[in-house]
Amino acid sequence: MMTRAEIREYVEAFVIAVLLALFIITFIAQSFRVEGSSMEPTLHDGQRLIVDKLSYRFSSPKVGDVVVFRYPTDVNRMFIKRVIGIPGDEILIEGGIVYRNGRALVENYINGPTHGAFTRNYGPIIVPPDSYFVLGDNRLNSDDSRYPDVGFVPRNHLVGRAVFAYWPLNAIGIISVPDSLKHER
Repeated sequence: MMTRAEIREYVEAFVIAVLLALFIITFIAQSFRVEGSSMEPTLHDGQRLIVDKLSYRFSSPKVGDVVVFRYPTDVNRMFIKRVIGIPGDEILIEGGIVYRNGRALVENYINGPTHGAFTRNYGPIIVPPDSYFVLGDNRLNSDDSRYPDVGFVPRNHLVGRAVFAYWPLNAIGIISVPDSLKHER
């Protein structure tokens, strides 16, 4: 039979564990499940990730970061895409190629050419202050900044940066910025 002191100790430990978990999930990191194929071949449907919620409190997203954000027309839904344009950047999509500030991006990490939402081309358009232009890596199957329902993602809709894949076991690893985008940062 447990004594009152033992029961109290278990209850206190449980309450502390719950509060610590809530603090971590709210301010530091969170698990996220990829839904759909918009980030293939980089990320796959059902893959589980750790999202860093802390770093964007102290620094801004950079080109190439894979970010989780609240869907602009339904903030209860979360999307995951890659940052292609930061505030002030000029984005143009022409002939299946994305141009950022007049330079063609070398995108050897994507699945297919890039086109505009409803036309073959898109832009040029300037990314507004406190907003980001995001694209999925599976450009032929991605609801992203090319479409009016997503558009530019406001900074306050960003949840965090995807940093680590932990499931399935054969896909464990750090989610890094492709080498071709590192010079764009």
